[in-house]
Parts: sequence; C-alpha cells; structure tokens
Amino acid sequence: MAQRKQERAEQTRRVLLHAAAEVFDEFGYAGASITRILKRAGVTAGALYFHFGSKEDLARAVMNSQPETLVPLIAAGGLQRLIDLTLVWSWQLQRDPLLRAGVRLTNEQAAMGGSLNADPYDNFRGIMTGCLHEAREEGELQPGIDPVVVAEFVVAACTGMQMYSNVISGRKDLPERTQQMWNLLLPGIAVPSVIIRADATPARGVSLMPGTPERTDAPERTGTPERTDATARNRAPEQPG
Repeated sequence: MAQRKQERAEQTRRVLLHAAAEVFDEFGYAGASITRILKRAGVTAGALYFHFGSKEDLARAVMNSQPETLVPLIAAGGLQRLIDLTLVWSWQLQRDPLLRAGVRLTNEQAAMGGSLNADPYDNFRGIMTGCLHEAREEGELQPGIDPVVVAEFVVAACTGMQMYSNVISGRKDLPERTQQMWNLLLPGIAVPSVIIRADATPARGVSLMPGTPERTDAPERTGTPERTDATARNRAPEQPG
C-alpha cells in the first residue's frame, strides 16, 4: 500500500514537471501562471504544493532536470561520450519541452527574483568533466589538457551557440553547428588516433535517440558515414612502401 502511494506521488510529480515545462517553454517564467500549469497537468493545487512550494521551486526543478533528458540516451565512454552528449542535446532542444524549458528558464532567472542559480551549468560541467577525466585516463587527450577547463569551455560554447542558433534558425541548424564546434575543438585537445575515429556528425545524434526518425530535410547518406572535418585535416599521411 505504501509503495503504491509513493509510486502515485512520483507519477504526479513527473506529470507536474512535464506540464510545467510545456507551459514555461511556451510562455516563459513571467507568463506561466499556476492556473495554466494546473490545467495542463490536470491536478489540484494541493497536489502541486505538496511537491513544490512555489512557482519558483517548480521552475528550478525544471531547470535542474536538463541532464535527465540526455544522459540516459548515451552509452559511449570517454571523449565520444562528451561528443554524444552535445549531439543529443542539439537534437533534443528541438523536440523536448523539458530540456527547452530548462534552457529558457536558466536564461530568464532575473524574472524569478532572488539570487541567480548556476546549478544547471554546474551539473553539465560536472558530467562533462567526468567524460574528460575518463578520456584522459584512456590516453585520448593531449598532454597538459585540463578536463575542467575544457568542460567549462564546452558549457559556455553550447550556451552561446544554442542562443545564436535559436535566433537564426529556431535551432534547426544546431546539430550542424555542434559538429562545427567539434571540428574546431578536437585538434586542440585530442590525440590524432581519437580525432580520426571520433564521430560528431548530426546523423550520430539521431541514431542515439531510438524511435526518433531522421529529419526529412537531412541529406541522404550512403557508404561510409561522414566524420568530422577535423578527421580529414588531421589524418596522418600514408607512408610510401
């Protein structure tokens, strides 16, 4: 009985979180009223305040849920895991209201009042730093590369990149921009053998999301999948026989 009650409570919390994300995504923090969220979720005010003390608490929960929309989809390790995280992020921002709302709320924190919360950035920095520490242990990074510095750079680069892409194309070109970021970054941090095998193509991001069809406007791919441009630039020349 107690277990069923707990499961119902967890289900209600998930429903509230996703309904709030949809409303925050559509209307922003200022335009997202509790009434709208309750109507979208189909629950009572008592249920909402049982789980969240205020609209601000609910918004912060949405903000901090961003990694949950990405990490479960990724199985690779080391540097490829970090690349995959950004590729899935670039696609999910176009289709997942929970992730989109988290990004929007993180940028709209001034409207919430109180102190600014860096947790969403810190959460991603921690995940990325872990990927890079693993990459260093596996010999994938060049000597002297600091995982924390690289992780902070990628977080900052992705933050600005998605904002620019949102204005330019509604984020439709974000996967391609993510690939371009790795084309520029990999030669400075990875050893040549890793650059050659690393896959930062938008198609890889699509392949990591089961049940999600590839974009209809994506070019048809035949033969060997395209790798990053960095691969071509850094491939070792063949030695004469």
